Amino acid sequence: MKITEVQSMYPRYRVEPAAWRRHFWQMVVRIDTDIGVSGWGAGGGGIAAVEVINRHLRKLLVGRSINSIEDIARLWDDQYKASLPYGRSGIAVMAISGVDLALWDVLGRAEGKSVCDLLGGRQRDEVRAYATGPDCAWYRDLGFNAHKSSQTRQGSQSADVARILEWAEGARQTLGEDALLMIDAYMSWSPEFALAVAQQLAPFNIYWFEDVLLPDDLDGLAALRPQIHPILLAGGEHEFTARDFDHIARMRALDLWQPDVTWCGGLTAALRIAKLAQAHSIPVVPHRGGEIWGLHFLAAGYGGNLAEMVMGRRGAVRDKLWLGEPQPQEGHLVLPEGPGFGVEVNEELL
Repeated sequence: MKITEVQSMYPRYRVEPAAWRRHFWQMVVRIDTDIGVSGWGAGGGGIAAVEVINRHLRKLLVGRSINSIEDIARLWDDQYKASLPYGRSGIAVMAISGVDLALWDVLGRAEGKSVCDLLGGRQRDEVRAYATGPDCAWYRDLGFNAHKSSQTRQGSQSADVARILEWAEGARQTLGEDALLMIDAYMSWSPEFALAVAQQLAPFNIYWFEDVLLPDDLDGLAALRPQIHPILLAGGEHEFTARDFDHIARMRALDLWQPDVTWCGGLTAALRIAKLAQAHSIPVVPHRGGEIWGLHFLAAGYGGNLAEMVMGRRGAVRDKLWLGEPQPQEGHLVLPEGPGFGVEVNEELL
């Protein structure tokens, strides 16, 4: 089959995202083919990525054949090379991510297979999920026994350490001794602060610290990593393509990688990152892996058996862009039935 049209659009979010997300949150890609099959994908980069696709990448894709995973990989390489003058990372690769995921969806729908089947078949009947957000009691009520909290710097070191310690005590009491507990510092800590927190939290068996330093500070991360052991140093959501992760591996900067499938270059890039991680014996837990794009990757046996669900607070109103996405049941996720990714876009938001 051949591609007849490629179109990207930015959703009309009813619940307006905050800060940078207002104009640069997730965009949508639709790809049509000459056999009447269409596929959908999602990528980061917002309005800017929409322009990259509609004004540049579309011209490279229309008329091209898409009959195999190898075809998708070739199209990925062509888009990457064509966008080099302004790309290599960031918004250009986020745009490629959306196209790549739509291509996987097209191929799955055309062959009557799920993306998980295209990846080799289901290796996990269900994927363990962890809840990200501030409402630990609600997550317990939903059956989660894994939780990540955002703990950015807000004031003095003593006050911030005390606040984080209070969270750890409460979360451990609420979720139990066997629960996984993680912290997202969102690039706001210093090495000294991270070490101080690690020492204070030693009794609480924290699984990982995420995005502790700026992602460019690989030297700092490499130096910090052994100092906070046995807490793992995690990161990678702001990295793009296997090239970035190869640099991280060579620097031994992180214990655990967290590529975002909708940002790092799509499934094609995620598979290359997973292969690299396996060669270095590094676990992979995708950023927002509980969304449908990462869930197929995890269900097919790639990465660890752990998927992030950004849950927010109980009762919060959220846009439902993708219809049919699985919801957590007793802290686990099960892939939906159906070809491709098994979801449909909510066209009311387009």
